[in-house]
Amino acid sequence: MRIGFFTECYRPIVNGIVASVDGLAEGLRGRGHEVYLFAPRAPGYGETDGPVFRMPSLPLPTSTPYRLTLPLVSRRNLNRVIKRLDVIHAHSPFVTGWMAVHYARRFGIPLVYTYHTRLEAYAHYIPFEPHATRRAATRLTRNFANHADAVIVPTTAMRDRLLEVGVTACVEVVHSGIDLCRFGAGTRRESVRREAGVGAGQRMALFVSRLAREKNVSLLLEALAWGGDPALHLVVAGDGPDREAFEDRARLLQIQDRTHFLGAIDRDRLPDLYASADVFVFPSVSETQGLVLAEAMAAGAFVIAADARQNREVLGDAGRVVPAEAAAFADAMQVVPAESTGYAECARRQAARFSIDEQTARVAALYSRLLVEEKTVLAGS
Repeated sequence: MRIGFFTECYRPIVNGIVASVDGLAEGLRGRGHEVYLFAPRAPGYGETDGPVFRMPSLPLPTSTPYRLTLPLVSRRNLNRVIKRLDVIHAHSPFVTGWMAVHYARRFGIPLVYTYHTRLEAYAHYIPFEPHATRRAATRLTRNFANHADAVIVPTTAMRDRLLEVGVTACVEVVHSGIDLCRFGAGTRRESVRREAGVGAGQRMALFVSRLAREKNVSLLLEALAWGGDPALHLVVAGDGPDREAFEDRARLLQIQDRTHFLGAIDRDRLPDLYASADVFVFPSVSETQGLVLAEAMAAGAFVIAADARQNREVLGDAGRVVPAEAAAFADAMQVVPAESTGYAECARRQAARFSIDEQTARVAALYSRLLVEEKTVLAGS
């Protein structure tokens, strides 16, 4: 099959959406399918692999790596690529997503949409009344999803969420996959802990995320201050618009000596970082799945996550779920099971549900089903 991915969010941005898009594209190519990506142009960034078609873009009025896509595709790419696609797969409900809708309808191509982001959780980025903004985000999600022939969600919690807000399109639950071998090969290394700022006799709590308000990083900082254990250090891997504010918060709480902001980390370094942590902490309740949860489990890390239905679904019977409160996280981080308890094996068993092979097989089967349905409709018309 020839598949076209349309995504607003792509390299050089580093986040779970990009990792998920790349993982699925690589998995489909590994099965012999052709995958073409359409994404906004990023100044100063050139592709190193994969057929990626960049569209003109403009900077947004805020300090962000995201770009405003201009919906312009060359006639050459339109005729030689888009017209010949078997399936169009949208990964965004914004400009690139509506381009996907337009081309799918214009050329009679099945359209799939992956629901990566709970838009209403990002209402604070829009300078309007927050309740009205959340309602608008919900309407956008519903309207866009109902233009698709099928919608993919990574958890049953998100499937139920879409049904609640009025999505009537077919909704399929397919976990976003990770490279189990890569993360399973993570090894606990004292050198990794030292580089992260954690010394001998100290304990390491790790958080991997884009550093933004909706990720609930402040809760972890307050939990670290609340707990008061001088041997517990919080290591934060990732960057984002609120990093400076979080660093200021750590200083205000007088925990700057036990809080280490590593900045953006190359994904090749993540397996050992996960495996070197004594506990992986996840305070966010705004995710659709939380790819880092599966990555941490695959590396054998003990996980403490905020109580949200999608987090419970990902963890299964591994890790620990606590209320999204500083006191609850502080208490939980004081009691982390020893490596000898066999937790790592349990975590890896749970993570096995999130293989890229499984995701790829299920998505490819969905594509095939839609193509059969399309042919049936055409034959009957």
